[in-house]
Amino acid sequence: MPEYLWRIKEQPETELTKDLAQKLNISNSLAGILIQRGVNSFEKAKNFFRPSLEDLHDPFLMKDMDKASERILDALEKGEEIMIYGDYDVDGTTAVSVLYLFIKSRTNGVHYYVPDRYTEGYGLSIEGIQTARELDCSLIIALDCGVKANEAISYSNSLGIDVIVCDHHIPGEYLPEAFAILNPKQEACSYPFKELSGCGIGFKLIQALSKRSDQFTKPPEEFLDFVMVSIAADIVPMTGENRVLAFYGLEKINTDPNIGLRALLKIAGLMEKDKLRISNIVFGIAPRINAAGRMKHGFAAIQVMISQNLDEAMEKGQLIQQQNQDRKHLDEETTREALDQIRELKDHEFSSVIYSENWHHGVLGIVASRCIEKFYRPTIVLSKKGDLATGSARSIKGFNLYETLEECDDLLTQWGGHQYAAGLSLPIANIPKLQDRFENMVKRHFNNIPPKPVIEIDSEILLENINSGFYSILEQMEPFGPGNMRPVFISKELAKRGPHKMLKEKHLKAYLSQTEDGPVFEGIGFQMEDLDDLVSKNDVFDVVYSIIENNFRGERKLELEIRDMKKFDNGAKS
Repeated sequence: MPEYLWRIKEQPETELTKDLAQKLNISNSLAGILIQRGVNSFEKAKNFFRPSLEDLHDPFLMKDMDKASERILDALEKGEEIMIYGDYDVDGTTAVSVLYLFIKSRTNGVHYYVPDRYTEGYGLSIEGIQTARELDCSLIIALDCGVKANEAISYSNSLGIDVIVCDHHIPGEYLPEAFAILNPKQEACSYPFKELSGCGIGFKLIQALSKRSDQFTKPPEEFLDFVMVSIAADIVPMTGENRVLAFYGLEKINTDPNIGLRALLKIAGLMEKDKLRISNIVFGIAPRINAAGRMKHGFAAIQVMISQNLDEAMEKGQLIQQQNQDRKHLDEETTREALDQIRELKDHEFSSVIYSENWHHGVLGIVASRCIEKFYRPTIVLSKKGDLATGSARSIKGFNLYETLEECDDLLTQWGGHQYAAGLSLPIANIPKLQDRFENMVKRHFNNIPPKPVIEIDSEILLENINSGFYSILEQMEPFGPGNMRPVFISKELAKRGPHKMLKEKHLKAYLSQTEDGPVFEGIGFQMEDLDDLVSKNDVFDVVYSIIENNFRGERKLELEIRDMKKFDNGAKS
């Protein structure tokens, strides 16, 4: 575990904090956290805590929405065959499931397609378009992809197959010649909210179709749980429309989940939970959906999510459950080998470029992220594919991976991605050159000073102020995600009460209090075996944590989810 820097966020003006706290009848620390997030008035707080579906924007504000909806309705009227095409990850497969189920409610002439991760790669493929032609489709609706598929869309046009693109990725210099492009990030689009997921854009499309036609038997709101899953998994900002969609999507999955998601909840052991949260989706549902595309084919995930019979959904769900188990085993095994390789890279302390011809390509991105958790440095993990090394790259805060790979273009056969994540391929013989150049570029960027991860702390509080009322306000700040992360607190000079434990040799468990007669809280630090020595040798600590509720056998209690701990230093400055 790397050493973290602690940074307490700038605290709002005292008078502003007191005023908001009084108006909302909450503590000053909670009011300060709201102000940090732009919630600085009673009216904004009302909208924040009580989002409404009426706050969603008119879908026809999105460029080309008129064209797209008219083309689809025309196809339905004429009985044309339609292909719903999507990426193989959670965002893509949920988007396909939503649009397929919605259009299926009106016609049987609808098909779905997901590219094979290993033979076709990401995005709209020639193979997919050829399949559309074989199925006699005259319209393809591409979800979570397509905005850079200029060549593939030109090919589709040459076959007389129109393409409607629903994508949320940043467009390239030249847009493809699609029939319509729904993407708030294209320059000519004035849609007010730019950060929808791919599935979110699909949802705006079915909203538009519902407004134009009353012949669809399923209302858009029926699919909000799918949209929420995409928002949680794709790590888009939990602000604006995404907050509204996720809020009501959580409500839907907690009260009346779609059959396919109900099956996945059962398989993941989450149906027994009294209240599902975004974290349950991120760690419980998303990995299972992703496992299909990583290990075999994304078709399997869609087959679960579009099931209209629970027994059928459970049967198909068990297949991706096994794939997820296989993925976890490969993930753990590959991570161990990758970390061992990094430890051997004595001359590379700022970056990691590692390779094995035996690693499974489906877990390379996950493994790169795991390596960054252990060694905080930009990481590229490669495996053999044919005559090339192909793999995934992940970065850290402040280091632009895209720009760096651009400067390594002469060593690479193919690459693409964004600031923090990328995919690449190169001749195996070029790996040593890439290792050295990548290391020098990272080293130069950070001025020869190894970067350290930063924990952003919202506020310092006393343990005695943590109670059910305090937690109930925190709970109402959900759903959490980028732009509205779960609040992080610091409490100083906490004493250890009794011996600590290491659960399963990797999870820290300790009992902490701030004063002798003050409340004692159980603290749990997941994957924090590195803190065992610190806690063994010391009794008083400064602790950074979030507050969680543990509901075990009907007994509820508040706990500290430890993010980091340091030995208390009486002479240290705040």
